[in-house]
Amino acid sequence: MSEEGIWRVLESIGSPLLWALTIAVLLALLALDFAVTRRPHDVPMREAVAWTVFYLALPVIFGVVVWWVYGGTPAVEFFTGYVVEKSLSVDNLFVFMLLLTAFAVPSALAQRVLLYGIVGALVLRGIFIAAGAAVIASGAWAFLLFGALLLITAVKVIRDAFRGDAHHVDIDRMRGVRLLRRLMPVTADYHGSRLTTRIDGRRALTPMALVVAAVFMTDVVFAVDSVPAVYGVTEDPYLVFVTNAFALLGLRALYFVLRNVLARLRHLNYGLGLILAFIGVKLVLHWAHGVWDQVPEVPTPLSLGVILITLATVTLTSVAANRRERMATTEA
Repeated sequence: MSEEGIWRVLESIGSPLLWALTIAVLLALLALDFAVTRRPHDVPMREAVAWTVFYLALPVIFGVVVWWVYGGTPAVEFFTGYVVEKSLSVDNLFVFMLLLTAFAVPSALAQRVLLYGIVGALVLRGIFIAAGAAVIASGAWAFLLFGALLLITAVKVIRDAFRGDAHHVDIDRMRGVRLLRRLMPVTADYHGSRLTTRIDGRRALTPMALVVAAVFMTDVVFAVDSVPAVYGVTEDPYLVFVTNAFALLGLRALYFVLRNVLARLRHLNYGLGLILAFIGVKLVLHWAHGVWDQVPEVPTPLSLGVILITLATVTLTSVAANRRERMATTEA
């Protein structure tokens, strides 16, 4: 195919060829991550920062290319959706951190657990995105449904933040973990990155299998929240998918950069709750606009501004609260 023919095929965003190229690049990046984590090792800060910069540069380059080829509207939708998904993925990291601690995962194995979680999240996001596209195609009522779901989630997130149990994880209450323990014996110790091993001639699960199962179950919860959220920014399934993919790909490295910072972002969940509520209202207004023309819609650039200001605000308030706490401790 000539260069002109390729550009003609790629004229519309979300074309079959663009989907195929995107999935191929995604699989190559996942293969690269599996190669990096093939030998378990503690991740030094320099390595984690390098990979984080790499995975932050990719969506920026992609967004610029989208702007150049398809115009400003899809590019702004992509960047806005990416900021939303990246914010929610940081919340993912909180839960991953708790699970790694609860299962006493050796630090050398942490990045392999995170990679399993990312792959599971990508698969689930793909399923939910396809389902969301089918629901939206069935009628405008889907936006009302998604909006209501996000508003309910926002209330729960903010309520949990006020109660102080926003990131509480009870492993013993996870049905999947309990089921695995009933089906097969579980070894007391880790056996490298293996999920199963043989003990006295009998196949047994390792703790690695249990933590991976727990991570997959939390992935389901986050997929239910994140997919409607990004559909509130763009209705294009392709853009919804790539924002999720770019937000998730860099989590493995970002975890090791932020693991000492995550606990200090004490107000993050308040911000995430407000963002989910804002997008929920945006979706409800979008539905209402289709019924009554007089109802205003929220433009995507305004959404991006509100999201960035909210994240900046909760970061600053978290820093200020931590400083006040340190000063109070020093004076005491």
